[in-house]
Amino acid sequence: MWKFTLRRIVTMIPQVLLLSIIVFILAKMMPGDALSGMVDPNIDPNTIAEKREALGLNDPWYQQYTRWLGGVFQGDLGQSFHFKMDVSELVWQRIVNSFWLSLLTLVLTYLIAIPLGITSGRYNDSWSDRLITGYTYIGFAMPIFIFALVMLWVFGFYLDLFPTGGSVEPGIEPGTFEYIMSKIYHMLLPALSMALITTVSTVQYLRSEIIDTKQKDFILTARAKGASESRVYNRHILRNSLLPIAAFLGYEITGLIGGSIFIENIFGYPGMGQLFLNSILLRDYSVVTALVLLFGILSILGALLSDIILSLVDPRIRIK
Repeated sequence: MWKFTLRRIVTMIPQVLLLSIIVFILAKMMPGDALSGMVDPNIDPNTIAEKREALGLNDPWYQQYTRWLGGVFQGDLGQSFHFKMDVSELVWQRIVNSFWLSLLTLVLTYLIAIPLGITSGRYNDSWSDRLITGYTYIGFAMPIFIFALVMLWVFGFYLDLFPTGGSVEPGIEPGTFEYIMSKIYHMLLPALSMALITTVSTVQYLRSEIIDTKQKDFILTARAKGASESRVYNRHILRNSLLPIAAFLGYEITGLIGGSIFIENIFGYPGMGQLFLNSILLRDYSVVTALVLLFGILSILGALLSDIILSLVDPRIRIK
């Protein structure tokens, strides 16, 4: 197992480097630069040109990329042109919020998906199965940003049950019980909005696994030996059907990265997704490249985690 893990980690290095190069080039191809819109148009053009030269914005892209990559290996992600602070410090401030939001979303996703998938698979072709399947079809067809806007309008503005922005109530002392409850309260609506959409693939997959497992020879044999229906489901069908769901954990993490970009901006939640989109609009290339590199690493680690979990929980798979 450790050989496989090491091999995958080594494979990650060129993947991350290639990703960072492509994103860096695409960022440089965008119109304008970090100074666009941030300087007084009445300033002497020569002064603006000198400032661009001093910041290295006129250097060829490969020189700027090499300079940035050298800083990454030294733990320096550069300076944010807009926020006037170290990128690493800026990212760390936001990554904590995104981590807790993603964790709550992941918990809600499995709390919703597993009962629905089990019910739909066990009682397939029933009315409950049709209702659950209809929900998944709507979830597949509904873009996450449209659904999030509807959730925000209904539960945030119309019913006024949840806050419509921020990550904590202003003025609360950090570390107190009230502070923790306020953080959870602010995360609940965006996490639930994302979970209700991301859960549909897990529901459908679990339903298919249960229906397929019910037709296996060992299930028919267990029933022929007189095993009770509850024993057949709990000891045989569910155990074998839930194993691949555990391996979905890593891919769920990867999916949350993309979804958080929309969710955090719609709900005004100060996380990495909101920072990423704002940095693109502000042409803050150092922040954009650092976040894309981080997102890429998290996605690759998610795929690696899924492979490792699947090889551990499924006895039919042995990756050497």
